[in-house]
Amino acid sequence: MTTATPPPSAVLAEFGVPAPHHEGLRNLPGGRGLTWRAADTVLRPSAGDGETLWKANALARLPHSSAFRTPRPIPSASGAWTIDGWEAWQWLPGRADETRVTDVLAAGAAFHRAVADLDRPDFLDAAQDPWARSDRIAWEEEALPPGDTLQRLAAAFRSVTAPAQIIHGDLLGNVMFEPWQPPVIIDWAPYWRPVGFADAIVLADAACWHGFAPSEMLRLAEERADGRQHVIRALVFRIATFQLLGAWDAGMEARHAPVVDAVLDTVS
Repeated sequence: MTTATPPPSAVLAEFGVPAPHHEGLRNLPGGRGLTWRAADTVLRPSAGDGETLWKANALARLPHSSAFRTPRPIPSASGAWTIDGWEAWQWLPGRADETRVTDVLAAGAAFHRAVADLDRPDFLDAAQDPWARSDRIAWEEEALPPGDTLQRLAAAFRSVTAPAQIIHGDLLGNVMFEPWQPPVIIDWAPYWRPVGFADAIVLADAACWHGFAPSEMLRLAEERADGRQHVIRALVFRIATFQLLGAWDAGMEARHAPVVDAVLDTVS
Protein backbone atom coordinates (compact mmCIF):
# COMPACT_ATOMS: atom_id res chain seq x y z
CA MET A 1 0.00 0.00 0.00
CA THR A 2 1.36 3.41 -0.97
CA THR A 3 2.34 5.96 1.63
CA ALA A 4 2.43 8.76 -0.96
CA THR A 5 0.27 11.77 -0.25
CA PRO A 6 -2.55 12.24 -2.77
CA PRO A 7 -3.43 15.65 -4.20
CA PRO A 8 -5.84 17.59 -1.97
CA SER A 9 -9.41 18.31 -2.99
CA ALA A 10 -8.60 21.97 -3.66
CA VAL A 11 -6.01 20.96 -6.24
CA LEU A 12 -8.39 18.47 -7.85
CA ALA A 13 -11.02 21.18 -8.11
CA GLU A 14 -8.53 23.61 -9.67
CA PHE A 15 -7.78 21.05 -12.39
CA GLY A 16 -11.46 20.44 -13.07
CA VAL A 17 -11.85 17.02 -11.47
CA PRO A 18 -15.55 16.69 -10.53
CA ALA A 19 -16.24 16.45 -6.80
CA PRO A 20 -17.71 12.91 -7.00
CA HIS A 21 -14.27 11.67 -8.15
CA HIS A 22 -12.29 13.26 -5.30
CA GLU A 23 -12.70 10.19 -3.09
CA GLY A 24 -11.88 7.72 -5.88
CA LEU A 25 -8.22 8.60 -6.34
CA ARG A 26 -6.09 5.68 -7.46
CA ASN A 27 -2.32 5.50 -7.05
CA LEU A 28 -0.70 4.50 -10.34
CA PRO A 29 2.34 2.26 -10.86
CA GLY A 30 5.50 3.97 -12.03
CA GLY A 31 6.36 7.57 -11.39
CA ARG A 32 8.05 6.52 -8.10
CA GLY A 33 4.60 5.80 -6.68
CA LEU A 34 3.70 9.49 -6.59
CA THR A 35 1.24 9.61 -9.50
CA TRP A 36 -2.53 9.54 -9.05
CA ARG A 37 -5.54 9.11 -11.31
CA ALA A 38 -8.93 10.72 -10.78
CA ALA A 39 -11.44 9.97 -13.53
CA ASP A 40 -9.65 10.93 -16.78
CA THR A 41 -7.04 13.13 -15.10
CA VAL A 42 -3.56 12.09 -13.97
CA LEU A 43 -1.92 14.23 -11.28
CA ARG A 44 1.67 14.15 -10.09
CA PRO A 45 3.99 16.32 -8.02
CA SER A 46 5.52 19.10 -10.07
CA ALA A 47 8.74 21.02 -9.74
CA GLY A 48 7.07 23.89 -11.58
CA ASP A 49 10.42 24.58 -13.21
CA GLY A 50 11.47 25.52 -16.71
CA GLU A 51 11.36 21.92 -17.94
CA THR A 52 7.85 21.37 -16.58
CA LEU A 53 6.47 24.50 -18.23
CA TRP A 54 8.36 23.96 -21.49
CA LYS A 55 7.05 20.42 -21.89
CA ALA A 56 3.50 21.46 -21.04
CA ASN A 57 3.56 24.25 -23.62
CA ALA A 58 5.09 21.96 -26.26
CA LEU A 59 2.74 19.03 -25.68
CA ALA A 60 -0.37 21.21 -25.46
CA ARG A 61 -0.08 21.96 -29.17
CA LEU A 62 1.92 19.02 -30.54
CA PRO A 63 0.19 17.52 -33.60
CA HIS A 64 -0.78 13.87 -33.15
CA SER A 65 -1.10 11.26 -35.90
CA SER A 66 -2.07 7.65 -36.47
CA ALA A 67 1.53 6.77 -35.48
CA PHE A 68 1.56 8.28 -31.98
CA ARG A 69 -0.18 10.55 -29.51
CA THR A 70 0.71 12.04 -26.14
CA PRO A 71 -1.32 13.02 -23.09
CA ARG A 72 -2.26 16.69 -23.15
CA PRO A 73 -1.46 18.85 -20.13
CA ILE A 74 -4.48 20.15 -18.27
CA PRO A 75 -4.43 23.80 -17.19
CA SER A 76 -5.80 24.91 -13.86
CA ALA A 77 -8.81 27.16 -13.58
CA SER A 78 -6.45 30.15 -13.67
CA GLY A 79 -4.68 28.86 -16.78
CA ALA A 80 -1.48 27.85 -14.95
CA TRP A 81 0.15 24.51 -15.66
CA THR A 82 0.95 23.90 -11.99
CA ILE A 83 -0.97 24.49 -8.77
CA ASP A 84 0.44 24.10 -5.25
CA GLY A 85 3.16 21.72 -6.40
CA TRP A 86 0.97 19.58 -8.67
CA GLU A 87 0.55 19.21 -12.42
CA ALA A 88 -2.27 17.46 -14.30
CA TRP A 89 -2.38 15.47 -17.53
CA GLN A 90 -4.96 13.74 -19.65
CA TRP A 91 -5.25 10.02 -18.91
CA LEU A 92 -4.93 7.76 -21.94
CA PRO A 93 -5.23 3.97 -21.79
CA GLY A 94 -2.35 1.66 -22.66
CA ARG A 95 0.39 -0.57 -21.31
CA ALA A 96 4.11 -0.59 -21.91
CA ASP A 97 5.53 -3.65 -23.67
CA GLU A 98 9.34 -3.58 -23.73
CA THR A 99 9.42 -6.59 -26.09
CA ARG A 100 7.83 -4.55 -28.91
CA VAL A 101 11.12 -2.90 -29.80
CA THR A 102 10.42 -2.11 -33.45
CA ASP A 103 6.99 -0.69 -32.57
CA VAL A 104 8.59 1.55 -29.94
CA LEU A 105 11.15 2.70 -32.50
CA ALA A 106 8.38 3.48 -35.01
CA ALA A 107 6.40 5.51 -32.47
CA GLY A 108 9.59 7.32 -31.46
CA ALA A 109 10.37 8.15 -35.09
CA ALA A 110 6.93 9.72 -35.53
CA PHE A 111 7.30 11.67 -32.29
CA HIS A 112 10.75 12.95 -33.28
CA ARG A 113 9.45 14.12 -36.66
CA ALA A 114 6.70 16.02 -34.85
CA VAL A 115 9.12 17.83 -32.49
CA ALA A 116 11.93 18.36 -35.01
CA ASP A 117 11.28 22.11 -35.36
CA LEU A 118 11.37 22.90 -31.63
CA ASP A 119 14.24 25.10 -30.48
CA ARG A 120 16.77 23.93 -27.93
CA PRO A 121 15.33 24.72 -24.48
CA ASP A 122 17.44 26.70 -22.01
CA PHE A 123 16.71 24.40 -19.06
CA LEU A 124 19.02 21.73 -20.50
CA ASP A 125 22.06 23.85 -19.61
CA ALA A 126 21.15 24.05 -15.93
CA ALA A 127 20.25 20.39 -15.36
CA GLN A 128 22.65 18.65 -12.95
CA ASP A 129 20.80 15.42 -12.14
CA PRO A 130 22.61 12.10 -12.81
CA TRP A 131 20.80 11.60 -16.13
CA ALA A 132 21.70 15.04 -17.46
CA ARG A 133 25.32 14.62 -16.36
CA SER A 134 25.54 11.16 -17.91
CA ASP A 135 24.19 12.49 -21.19
CA ARG A 136 27.05 15.00 -21.20
CA ILE A 137 29.53 12.26 -20.29
CA ALA A 138 28.32 10.18 -23.23
CA TRP A 139 28.99 13.11 -25.55
CA GLU A 140 32.41 14.04 -24.09
CA GLU A 141 31.13 17.25 -22.50
CA GLU A 142 31.91 16.09 -18.95
CA ALA A 143 34.71 13.95 -17.57
CA LEU A 144 34.30 10.18 -17.60
CA PRO A 145 33.82 8.53 -14.19
CA PRO A 146 36.37 5.82 -13.32
CA GLY A 147 35.69 2.25 -14.38
CA ASP A 148 37.02 -0.28 -16.86
CA THR A 149 33.75 -0.70 -18.75
CA LEU A 150 33.34 3.00 -19.35
CA GLN A 151 36.99 3.32 -20.34
CA ARG A 152 36.61 0.55 -22.93
CA LEU A 153 33.52 2.15 -24.40
CA ALA A 154 34.99 5.64 -24.43
CA ALA A 155 38.06 4.36 -26.25
CA ALA A 156 35.70 3.47 -29.11
CA PHE A 157 34.19 6.94 -29.42
CA ARG A 158 34.21 8.25 -32.97
CA SER A 159 32.76 11.43 -34.42
CA VAL A 160 29.03 11.58 -35.18
CA THR A 161 27.73 13.57 -38.13
CA ALA A 162 23.96 13.42 -37.53
CA PRO A 163 22.38 16.73 -36.48
CA ALA A 164 20.96 17.22 -33.00
CA GLN A 165 17.35 18.05 -32.12
CA ILE A 166 15.14 17.61 -29.10
CA ILE A 167 14.60 13.91 -28.43
CA HIS A 168 12.92 11.58 -25.95
CA GLY A 169 15.76 9.76 -24.22
CA ASP A 170 13.76 7.06 -22.40
CA LEU A 171 11.25 5.61 -24.82
CA LEU A 172 11.30 1.86 -24.23
CA GLY A 173 9.17 1.76 -21.08
CA ASN A 174 7.27 4.93 -21.93
CA VAL A 175 5.43 3.92 -25.10
CA MET A 176 2.02 2.57 -24.16
CA PHE A 177 0.02 0.26 -26.41
CA GLU A 178 -3.75 -0.15 -26.59
CA PRO A 179 -5.55 -2.22 -29.26
CA TRP A 180 -6.82 -0.20 -32.20
CA GLN A 181 -5.32 3.03 -30.87
CA PRO A 182 -2.11 4.90 -31.76
CA PRO A 183 0.73 4.30 -29.30
CA VAL A 184 0.86 6.77 -26.41
CA ILE A 185 4.22 8.36 -25.54
CA ILE A 186 4.56 9.47 -21.91
CA ASP A 187 7.18 10.81 -19.47
CA TRP A 188 9.20 12.80 -21.99
CA ALA A 189 12.89 12.81 -21.02
CA PRO A 190 14.26 15.65 -23.18
CA TYR A 191 17.83 15.83 -24.48
CA TRP A 192 19.39 17.72 -27.40
CA ARG A 193 21.00 14.89 -29.40
CA PRO A 194 20.67 13.05 -32.72
CA VAL A 195 17.53 10.98 -33.10
CA GLY A 196 19.78 7.96 -33.56
CA PHE A 197 20.88 8.33 -29.94
CA ALA A 198 17.26 8.00 -28.78
CA ASP A 199 16.91 4.87 -30.92
CA ALA A 200 20.16 3.49 -29.53
CA ILE A 201 18.97 3.94 -25.93
CA VAL A 202 15.88 1.87 -26.81
CA LEU A 203 18.05 -0.85 -28.36
CA ALA A 204 20.60 -0.91 -25.53
CA ASP A 205 17.88 -0.98 -22.86
CA ALA A 206 16.11 -3.83 -24.66
CA ALA A 207 19.32 -5.85 -24.96
CA CYS A 208 20.51 -5.25 -21.39
CA TRP A 209 17.19 -5.66 -19.59
CA HIS A 210 14.53 -7.35 -21.73
CA GLY A 211 16.16 -10.30 -23.48
CA PHE A 212 16.64 -8.61 -26.85
CA ALA A 213 19.49 -10.29 -28.73
CA PRO A 214 22.64 -8.14 -29.00
CA SER A 215 22.96 -9.28 -32.62
CA GLU A 216 19.49 -7.92 -33.39
CA MET A 217 20.33 -4.73 -31.50
CA LEU A 218 23.34 -4.24 -33.77
CA ARG A 219 21.42 -5.14 -36.93
CA LEU A 220 18.81 -2.49 -36.24
CA ALA A 221 21.43 0.03 -35.12
CA GLU A 222 23.43 -0.39 -38.30
CA GLU A 223 20.38 0.42 -40.41
CA ARG A 224 20.79 3.95 -39.02
CA ALA A 225 23.51 6.54 -39.61
CA ASP A 226 26.25 6.30 -36.96
CA GLY A 227 24.22 3.47 -35.44
CA ARG A 228 26.95 1.54 -33.67
CA GLN A 229 28.49 4.76 -32.39
CA HIS A 230 25.14 5.80 -30.96
CA VAL A 231 24.80 2.45 -29.17
CA ILE A 232 28.27 2.90 -27.65
CA ARG A 233 27.23 6.30 -26.35
CA ALA A 234 23.87 4.96 -25.16
CA LEU A 235 25.69 2.34 -23.07
CA VAL A 236 27.98 5.01 -21.63
CA PHE A 237 24.92 7.10 -20.80
CA ARG A 238 23.21 4.27 -18.94
CA ILE A 239 26.30 2.93 -17.17
CA ALA A 240 27.46 6.39 -16.09
CA THR A 241 23.98 7.04 -14.68
CA PHE A 242 24.15 3.85 -12.61
CA GLN A 243 27.57 4.87 -11.34
CA LEU A 244 26.45 8.37 -10.38
CA LEU A 245 23.45 6.86 -8.58
CA GLY A 246 25.71 4.42 -6.71
CA ALA A 247 23.93 1.45 -8.33
CA TRP A 248 26.79 0.02 -10.43
CA ASP A 249 28.14 -3.23 -9.00
CA ALA A 250 29.44 -6.62 -10.14
CA GLY A 251 25.95 -7.85 -10.94
CA MET A 252 25.22 -4.82 -13.10
CA GLU A 253 28.56 -5.20 -14.85
CA ALA A 254 27.81 -8.85 -15.63
CA ARG A 255 24.38 -7.90 -17.02
CA HIS A 256 25.85 -5.33 -19.37
CA ALA A 257 29.00 -7.25 -20.38
CA PRO A 258 27.53 -9.27 -23.31
CA VAL A 259 26.05 -6.14 -24.86
CA VAL A 260 29.23 -4.12 -24.34
CA ASP A 261 31.34 -6.93 -25.84
CA ALA A 262 29.01 -7.23 -28.84
CA VAL A 263 29.08 -3.54 -29.69
CA LEU A 264 32.87 -3.28 -29.29
CA ASP A 265 33.62 -6.45 -31.24
CA THR A 266 33.97 -4.84 -34.68
CA VAL A 267 34.42 -1.14 -33.96
CA SER A 268 36.30 0.50 -36.81
